[in-house]
Order: sequence, then structure tokens, then C-alpha cells
Amino acid sequence: MHAHLKLVILDRDGTINRASDEFVKSPEEWHPLPGALEAISRLNHAGFHVVLATNQSGLGRGLFDMAALNAVHAHMLKTLGAFGGRIDAIFYCPHTAEEACSCRKPAPGLLHQIAERYGHSLSGVPYVGDSLRDMLAAQAAGCVPHLVLSGRHAMIDSARLPPEFPSHTWVHADLVAFVDHLLADPITVEPHSR
Repeated sequence: MHAHLKLVILDRDGTINRASDEFVKSPEEWHPLPGALEAISRLNHAGFHVVLATNQSGLGRGLFDMAALNAVHAHMLKTLGAFGGRIDAIFYCPHTAEEACSCRKPAPGLLHQIAERYGHSLSGVPYVGDSLRDMLAAQAAGCVPHLVLSGRHAMIDSARLPPEFPSHTWVHADLVAFVDHLLADPITVEPHSR
């Protein structure tokens, strides 16, 4: 295995905190999923850099402003810090689907920004998210797609993913299960074929 940056990229809503159809517009509406903050802390302690890549179209829709998004993220980072964890950087897309930008997942623009920031290929880097568009963005950027069933796709049968998912998508109950998997066998790059 070639030496590479120990990096894990996470989606936010449905992966770290509860997803909301109403959007997470304030710190009061941000609720971490059980075990998620401890899981990030475990990644940090194992030497991984953790970076967020999140669609925040509520900005483009005018449902909240930058100050509100910053307040949510400050609250998240402070809460995470109490568990001894940290997130190195947060990359977000503020656009609506109609704006046809290159950064809104399933487009891989956010992940390309991360690769640029770290000056490193994302080949083999895990991207963990709760939706099909996360997995498609991961695939397009060369990341290894890891689906968690703690958000939008909670009802999916993990043994039989729908065909539109990348064929090499790993499936985990939640972020805790992903971290258990990664830390138990960090050398594994190729998942079991479906």
C-alpha cells in the first residue's frame, strides 16, 4: 500500500448529526447522532485528518445566512472538542440544484477542492455519507464510497444496494460502525463485491 495522507472525508447531515427536511438552521437544531462525536475522536487519535464535505443549499435558498452556518459549525466543533475530537476543515456548497454548480454533490467539486487543499490524490480515501449523491461524488473523485444507514437511506437493505449505487460501495450502520471497520483493518482498500 502506497504511503498516503491519512484522511477521512465525511458528509454532515445524516452522518454526524440528525438530518432534517427543514434544514439545520441554528445550533439548537444540530443534534449529533449517537456515538458520532466519539467516532470522530477515535479517528483523530488513530492519526486521521477529518474533513467535512457538505451540501448546504439552505444558504442559496435564503433559509439561513453565513452567520447561522458558522454558528452551527462552531457549536459542532466545540461539542466535538469536548470528546477530544477535531475536524480540520469544512468544505460546503452553498448553491441550489438550479444553479448547476460543480461543487454540489453528486458533482465532485467539493472533493476536488479538498484534494487541492491537501495537495494529494483522493485515491483510496474513504468518503462517508448517507445518500446516493454522496456515493456518486465519492466515486467521481476517486474516493472509496462508504454509505451509512443513519440518515436518508436508513431503510436500505445493506446486503442489496440499489443498482444506481457505485458497485464498490461499503455499507455501515452508522459512523461508529464505519470507524470500527476502518480501525480494525485500515489496509483494506477493496470491498467485497456485491
